[in-house]
Amino acid sequence: MISLAAVLCSLRVGPSAPTVRLSGRLSRRELSLGEGYMNVKRIRTPVATAAAFAALLAAGSMSGIARAQSDEGDGEQSRIRIGFEVAPVPLNMAGKDPALVGLGSYYVNVLDHCNTCHSAGPATEFAKGGNPYFKTNGGAVVNPATYLGGGRAFPLQAPGAPVIISRNLTPDKTGRPEGGRTFEEFRFIIQTGTDLDRLHLSCSAPGANPNNCYPDNLPFNGELLQIMPWPGLRNLKERDLLAIYEYLSAVPCISGPPGPLHNDCT
Repeated sequence: MISLAAVLCSLRVGPSAPTVRLSGRLSRRELSLGEGYMNVKRIRTPVATAAAFAALLAAGSMSGIARAQSDEGDGEQSRIRIGFEVAPVPLNMAGKDPALVGLGSYYVNVLDHCNTCHSAGPATEFAKGGNPYFKTNGGAVVNPATYLGGGRAFPLQAPGAPVIISRNLTPDKTGRPEGGRTFEEFRFIIQTGTDLDRLHLSCSAPGANPNNCYPDNLPFNGELLQIMPWPGLRNLKERDLLAIYEYLSAVPCISGPPGPLHNDCT
């Protein structure tokens, strides 16, 4: 999840907040959907090369969406089950729709690999000993301390372009994901690519930060989220968007990253 839009102590797991932690080995057919099997603490995540971060992410999202919306033999129930099996963090299910949470996890963790961009970066994306790209590893183990917490700095799109930092997708103290966004705002961001935070405007735009803006000679539209693969994600159905939002509402809150959009859990 790449810069769609866009990406929780009040929803923290506790005695009054039931959690869902399922595990199990997937069949060969399910492996073809999920690219691999992991228990609730493990998830397979692809590497994103710095040189092709925007077009590659958008193409990957469109491909994943096409696979999810054209499943013929497995159906939604299979995707929901896989979603729970691969969720790498405890989920706060209080007041949540389990079907939506499981389906949302399938999109976030299996098809779109949102954590690849919406974590703090390759150095901390995986737990110690759990980097699948190392010569010796015990399988991919996501670092729960940075999961979907944002803070990754992407390579410059062009000389003079602002530095893009991935947003924090976890819930804030309101319990709503992506720093307190409503579902209506979340849907609007995904379907239009609009950056409601207006962090990287064109330098000549009213309200632009002169230290963090796009020079007017560059072609990038500062009103839109850059790098985030919203051009593919906007093709998701309403229920799928709601599922992603519901899942993001169920993951633990992570404070940060530093800056104007710091996420507060309390």
